Amino acid sequence: MARGRNRRTAARQPGETTRRLRRAVALLLPTLVTLAAISGAGWATWAYGVRGDLLRIREVRYLGLSQLKASALAELSPVRPGDHLLLSDTEAMARALRRNPWVATVEVHRRLPPALEVVVTERQAAALVELGGLYLVDTAGQVYKRAAPGDGLDLPIVTGLEREAFEARRDDGGEELRLRSALGLLGRWREAGLERRAAVSEVHLDPVLGTTIYAGDEGMEIRLGQGDLPRKLERLDVLLARLETDGVQGEVIHLDNRRHPDWVAVRVKGRTGVVDGRGPRGP
Repeated sequence: MARGRNRRTAARQPGETTRRLRRAVALLLPTLVTLAAISGAGWATWAYGVRGDLLRIREVRYLGLSQLKASALAELSPVRPGDHLLLSDTEAMARALRRNPWVATVEVHRRLPPALEVVVTERQAAALVELGGLYLVDTAGQVYKRAAPGDGLDLPIVTGLEREAFEARRDDGGEELRLRSALGLLGRWREAGLERRAAVSEVHLDPVLGTTIYAGDEGMEIRLGQGDLPRKLERLDVLLARLETDGVQGEVIHLDNRRHPDWVAVRVKGRTGVVDGRGPRGP
C-alpha cells in the first residue's frame, strides 16, 4: 500500500512544479518590469540630463555691477555657459570672482531654465590714500587696490600716513584707525552740509598737529587740530556762511587753538593779517 501511494505522488509532481513556477513568475513579473522601467528611466536621465543638453548652463547673469564689467568677471570664472548646471562648482566660482579687488561679496544661485545668477556687491570707494602711491580705500577703511587712470574716480586724498608704518601696524590697527578717523571726518563733513560750500580735496593727518583739510576750488586750508570735531565743524559752517555773505574767500582757517578751543582765526585771501574772535591781529 505504501509503495502505491508513493507512485501516485511521484506522478503528480511534474504538474505541481510547473504550477509553482508559474505562480512565482506571476509574482515576480511586476517587480522585474518595475526594475526594468527604473533602469530605463535612469539611463534616460543620465543620457539627457547629464550627458545631454537638458541641464547645460545657457546663460550666466551678473547682477549689481556698476564699476565692474561682466566680461571682466567672466574671465575669472571657472564655470562657463555649456557647463552642467548641477555639476558646476559654484563655491569655486565665488572664490575666483572674489579675487577681483572691486568685489566685496558674491553669491551664485542656480536658476531654471538652466542659468547661473551671480549677485555681486562692489566695494564703494570712499577716498584715495597716499601710501607710497595712491590706493583706493572703501567705506570700511579697507585699502583694496592701487588707483589707476581707468578707475575714473574723483575722490579726496588722505595723506600723512607712511606705508612702512601702515604695514607694520596692521596687527594693532593703529594706522588703520587713523585712516578710518579721516573717513569719518569726511562723512561728518557731508552730513554737516559743508560739501556744498567747499568740497574736500585732501585730508592731511599729522600725529602732532592733528588734522588739516584742504577744500574748495582754491584749496582753502582748514586747520582742525585734534579733538572735538563736531563742534569745530559747526563753527566752520557758520564762518563759511559769513565769508560767503561778505563776498570774501578764506585762505587759512584756524580751529586748532589748544588754549582757547572756541576761538576761530581766519586769513582772508588777498588781505594781510588774521581775524579771530578778538578782532584783527598780525599774521
